[in-house]
Amino acid sequence: MATQTAAPTLIGSVQRALRLLEAVASHAEGAPAKQLARETGLPLPTTYHLLRTLTHEGYLRRDKGVFVLGDAAVRLAGGGAVQNRRIKIEDSLARWRDEIGVPIYLAFYHEGEVELVAVADTPSAPAVEEWADFRETAHAHAIGQCLLSQLDLKSRQDHLDRHPVEAITPYTVRNRRILLERLGGLGRMEPLVERQEYALGTVCAAIPITAGSTAAAMAISLPLHQEERLLPAVERLRTEIGKLLGSLAFSISI
Repeated sequence: MATQTAAPTLIGSVQRALRLLEAVASHAEGAPAKQLARETGLPLPTTYHLLRTLTHEGYLRRDKGVFVLGDAAVRLAGGGAVQNRRIKIEDSLARWRDEIGVPIYLAFYHEGEVELVAVADTPSAPAVEEWADFRETAHAHAIGQCLLSQLDLKSRQDHLDRHPVEAITPYTVRNRRILLERLGGLGRMEPLVERQEYALGTVCAAIPITAGSTAAAMAISLPLHQEERLLPAVERLRTEIGKLLGSLAFSISI
């Protein structure tokens, strides 16, 4: 007995609503309902009903008799742009990972917290395992220290009030005063090196980068027995950082 493939079930009202959204998007200054009905080939009563529904849901907005895209539609469209930026970032980090031969991390300081947004590693060069929450232990790892170093003193103090300094390995910075002295002594674009403060047997280095007004950092890590590779690798990454930033067009919205 022959097997018949069922035709997909199409929801006509959804199709019509999408046609209306496309029609509205084609008019930068908006368009009235009658014009949208003509362009989409929809009956005027159906057009009015769909326009009211789309406006109620925030996908459209009525302004002086014409319909324009609403905030919900803008957010929907923006999601695609965000995804494209994320893919570009991940591809670029993977390229540098392969060229330099080390895991590479990208992080931002956003709304008072450390956000690790991308990691590129390989089975032969794995990233550091997040065994203690990166957000709560910014004082102990290169990424967190690099991000904190870019904040003003008040913001640093606020962060440390919420996430106090505590030793998580025998090499972690011992107290808040020592940490603040270390951060205050860094140059503006100076790499920050951390040895076994977050994970035993691991050394890390982080580079501050520019992402508008947002504190951001890229970092690398290596096993302790390969420590001699750390500074050459981070210097190589730092020399390329301008081209990297230009190609990625970083935005905190990612």
